Amino acid sequence: MSYHELSLVLFTVLAQTAVGAYLIMTLANLMTNSRVDVKSKITRNMFFVWVVMGLGFVASSTHLGSAMRAMNALNQVGSSWLSNEILTGAMFFAFGGLYWLLEMLNKGTESVRKGLKIAGMVAGVAFMYSMMNVYLIETVPTWDTPYTSWSFLLTMAVVGAIFASILMHNAQFEDAKYTRGLQGLVVSSIIANIVVTLSQMVALGEIQSSVVSAKDLVPNMAMLQGSRIVLLIVGAAIALTGINRIKGSVALPVVGLALVLVAELLGRNIFFNLHMTVGL
Repeated sequence: MSYHELSLVLFTVLAQTAVGAYLIMTLANLMTNSRVDVKSKITRNMFFVWVVMGLGFVASSTHLGSAMRAMNALNQVGSSWLSNEILTGAMFFAFGGLYWLLEMLNKGTESVRKGLKIAGMVAGVAFMYSMMNVYLIETVPTWDTPYTSWSFLLTMAVVGAIFASILMHNAQFEDAKYTRGLQGLVVSSIIANIVVTLSQMVALGEIQSSVVSAKDLVPNMAMLQGSRIVLLIVGAAIALTGINRIKGSVALPVVGLALVLVAELLGRNIFFNLHMTVGL
């Protein structure tokens, strides 16, 4: 298996992690009755969300060769999913980042900050929708399937939820109902991930061009996907155990998050190695 699209592997996984975490943390601040100081700490810890998103953008700029080429990629906003992806990604970073900055500096009115917070959520959802559609290409039969959208959504749900849970755990967030909901989201998303992975492996056996069969694109596919699933389950178990049983410390949950992140990076690299086109 090659790593020729490593920059896109990093960009897509890190962006989905950042958007998932932002949505979950913002909803926690909007919907729960946590103490004001806890909500302030949750907002403070969003700093790490922007670090992850920033790293994702750096990775994507290496794919373009130069960050300045991103401006050219904006030429087809409205008619190109790639242009839409870059625009909505920038809007997510701008709206969400400005909201976070105003909160930290205690500047702006409450209505302005709330508007930016919600605008960041809307832009994040639009960003993810655009990103999915970038890869639904009719001439690439291995990508143009529902499994692409599902795998992107499940990365956002699993890694984003665990990342957000760690940052909220550090902020002493104690809403039991919301926490149980998050942990249920992680478990159900991992189960869905296993179903999607197995279904996709079966479906790949039916895709072939006059040159190559899809199942031959990634040698040892079963071993790689099996390793990924094990990493996903073990990582999530470690992260959730650390959050539930070790008050205040994030060391063990971070180890779990690292394993889950490696699993999703491996899965995304498999995805990019499945690139093939119809015909010759």
